[in-house]
Amino acid sequence: MMHAIEKILAKAAGLVSITAGEIINCKVDLAGINDLYLQTIRSFYEMGGKRVHDPKKLVVFLDHYAPASTIAQADNQKQFREFCWNQGIDLLMDIDQGVCHQIIADKGLAHPGMVVVVTDSHTTTHGAFGAFGTGVGATDLAIIMMTGQLWFRVPEIIRINLEGKIPKGIYAKDIILDVIGKVGADFAVYKGVEIAGSVLKELSIADRMTICNMTTEMGAKTCYIQPDEITFSYLREKAIDNYEIFTTDSDFQYAADLTFDVSDLKPQIAAPHSVDNVSSIAEFIGTPINQAYLGSCTNGRVEDLAIAATILKGKKIHSRTRFIIVPASKNVLLEAINKGYVQTLIEAGATFVTPGCASCLGTHEGLLASGETCITATNRNFPGRMGSTKANIYLASPAAVAAAALEGKIVDPSGYLD
Repeated sequence: MMHAIEKILAKAAGLVSITAGEIINCKVDLAGINDLYLQTIRSFYEMGGKRVHDPKKLVVFLDHYAPASTIAQADNQKQFREFCWNQGIDLLMDIDQGVCHQIIADKGLAHPGMVVVVTDSHTTTHGAFGAFGTGVGATDLAIIMMTGQLWFRVPEIIRINLEGKIPKGIYAKDIILDVIGKVGADFAVYKGVEIAGSVLKELSIADRMTICNMTTEMGAKTCYIQPDEITFSYLREKAIDNYEIFTTDSDFQYAADLTFDVSDLKPQIAAPHSVDNVSSIAEFIGTPINQAYLGSCTNGRVEDLAIAATILKGKKIHSRTRFIIVPASKNVLLEAINKGYVQTLIEAGATFVTPGCASCLGTHEGLLASGETCITATNRNFPGRMGSTKANIYLASPAAVAAAALEGKIVDPSGYLD
């Protein structure tokens, strides 16, 4: 009795079968480092590393400080560039490319059956493609750089079944916020989460990436969606055909098996200062905001910008509100330009910044001052996450963010959609 996640790990470890709790060494198909983790290079050399094990399986992303806003950040990125050049790492994604997870998707670097490890906790995103994706720290990534392998404790698996019919005006962000609010931020600590159920047929790859990304906020080590025709269609568009599909045995026993009916779901919001502090957005209608923020790796895709453009077309954002938009990647930005979304949003008063992470993690390009309130479609609302520890952050869907930018306060976005 094995889950698809276990079968992926077993193959990577060269084993016939594995069980939850077992410690195994796995070959890593794709490893990534972002520019928060210069320590990875230091650890590589401190452990005696000279040449990386396989430069073709290593990607370096300059996304969290894109572009550098301090001398220290500039020096950090300089060292990463020089390391890539010296090591023959061709997959250097410089400051023009965007967020690591969206780049991986854009370039078709993740596909079913892979083991993907990046120095970023939201690497769970790649479960949207049927891959085992997980985040690690600097030392673990340095070990992969040296050996091409890493140890894992095989996680227990939780299944979350999404059933019913998605109501109009409800988005993937609403669905996953509702789940996190009900199960709690520590529900899936070091566990794998499978997203299943009939609702999947209504969820695009972008929607699935949002949901898988946010499972990190319930503690998940990895996330998984069984590849289906939506997955295969996306892979065909990327001309990817060399992959293996793993399926879960019918008699596999889940550590937990939960079902959520989305049929009556209302727009959701996570209030300060915890991602699981979730309720209906109706409870916060009228709350003034200083900033609305759309983008980064959770909701910075073309579909998200399209929603905002639909709401704001021919209108102006509130005079006392800033609307910052961070496309998840250069590809997203270019497509949004071609479709007219960027012009629509700029004319409405939005400010576009460099594709990347920006102020999602409180480094630059949209930081909050003490006492300010922001509604954002990103993934975390801890104190200090986007600037001052005395700022307030609300998490909501792209529609809720755009509607709030228009009104200067939190509103139910349902009435702003065609």
